[in-house]
Amino acid sequence: MSTDTTPPPVRESHARAWEGTGWGFAVKLVLMAVVNALGIYVAWSAWDVEQWGVLVGSLALVVVADVVYFSRRPLAGKYIYPGLVFLLVFQVFTMAYTVYVATTNYGTGHNSTQEQAVDALLIQNERPVEGAPTYPLTIVRSGDEVGFAVVDDAGQALVGTAEEPMAPADGATTEADRVTAVPDHDVVDLATLLADPALQEEVLALRVPVSEDADDGSYRTREGTRATVYASSLEWDESARTMTDTTTGTVYSADDGSGRFVAQDGSALTVGWRVGVGLDNFTKAFTNPNYAGPFWKITAWTFAFAFLTVASSFLLGLAIALLFDDKRLRGRRVMRTLFILPYAFPAFLSALLWRGMLNSNPEYGIVNSLFFLGARIEWLTDPWLAKLAILGVNLWLTFPYFFLVCTGAMQSLPGELEEAARIDGASRWRHFRAIQLPLLLISTTPLLIASFAFNFNNFVIVYMLTGGGPRFTDTSAPLGHTDILITMIYQISGVQGGSADYGLASALSIIVFLVVGAVSAFAFRRTRKLEEVL
Repeated sequence: MSTDTTPPPVRESHARAWEGTGWGFAVKLVLMAVVNALGIYVAWSAWDVEQWGVLVGSLALVVVADVVYFSRRPLAGKYIYPGLVFLLVFQVFTMAYTVYVATTNYGTGHNSTQEQAVDALLIQNERPVEGAPTYPLTIVRSGDEVGFAVVDDAGQALVGTAEEPMAPADGATTEADRVTAVPDHDVVDLATLLADPALQEEVLALRVPVSEDADDGSYRTREGTRATVYASSLEWDESARTMTDTTTGTVYSADDGSGRFVAQDGSALTVGWRVGVGLDNFTKAFTNPNYAGPFWKITAWTFAFAFLTVASSFLLGLAIALLFDDKRLRGRRVMRTLFILPYAFPAFLSALLWRGMLNSNPEYGIVNSLFFLGARIEWLTDPWLAKLAILGVNLWLTFPYFFLVCTGAMQSLPGELEEAARIDGASRWRHFRAIQLPLLLISTTPLLIASFAFNFNNFVIVYMLTGGGPRFTDTSAPLGHTDILITMIYQISGVQGGSADYGLASALSIIVFLVVGAVSAFAFRRTRKLEEVL
């Protein structure tokens, strides 16, 4: 009797070729078409804003995707590639861009190129031309584009937009020195303008060039009914790279080191451009008087906050877990559920509730009213009490987590160990210290490290409870006694408004990343040594 050792034929995937109904191959083509369309859209958008790195990267990802999913060989790549793309886009690119920003002066007044800075300065310093006439203004609209129409001194109707200078409007009708109709344009009446705040802002900000020559100025309006010619008080000399104030004669020269136009007396124009500054942002936090003092105070408080939060919540959670591990205690399930409730509430909502309860006014703050006999205790405005309040509220929010962790870890310990310790005559404290605690630390130390890293960047509790306050009085920077490094970065970034320094904020983000990474690596190494000992 012969045996056939020929392997059975391998059936080809439905996504490899058009077979039968071809649904598998069709779905693959549709998905890849979407991926290619998205990649081309990103590349086209990058082309429009001249972001060549994004353009090359998006096209490369699309080409690699087509090669991987339309070839037969790289089977593993079909599963790995999506994860690699997400890793590159959301991790590697983000980190690389943060490093890039940290080496620039990117921030308020330095958020564009030199060419854009020149345009912004010329616009900001526009003034009405002395002796220029005022013209009755007609606001017109063509699609989504808004423009101006006026009748010049020669009686000719002119129309223009921000992109198109004023030009004769053939076929336009006028009445009493005002344009009443323009072909291919809709006239916006005054009632429509007054009823639309967004349109009002657009009209007031609109600049319609007088001609192709920028030195001729532009038409602008202050109230939407009349227009006059404005010209900039600054003159830009591209060859000399200087800005001259025509009213004072001051000459501002381009300084590539600071990315500003600076005069000989040290004064500078308000708008600058992005330039590389090397490691200046990293040293700024340690040397700048506005940041050096607060930086070290905030760093020390950040470490103390993270360590005390983890230590207190772990010890309290462990103590409650040990208490409810006693089988003689009745109602353990109900009590465990009640102790978990703080963990079930959203942290930002709990912080806002505690902020109200810690109000210093006893009429509004329930803590002062019920527990301190109506005394006025400044929980959120005194530096030390505010820190104590943050630690207390964060303890209330986090101890249920370690209560759950320790409960699960203790239930997983072998019962034979406790029985052997009891036979050997070990006391409950001896059993806990020599057996339970070391075994618990092996399983919970990674979670303690993760909790430390989380609280090191615990933005929500600080921002929602105290907002980082009370403020430091020895600096002009918007920083306070309860700020931690992550909220310091938030304040410096200017997200809430005011002056922004994205370069310094990015440099501090890198420092925080390195600190958390170093602490985590050290802690994990100690954990491995503990495992080897046990």
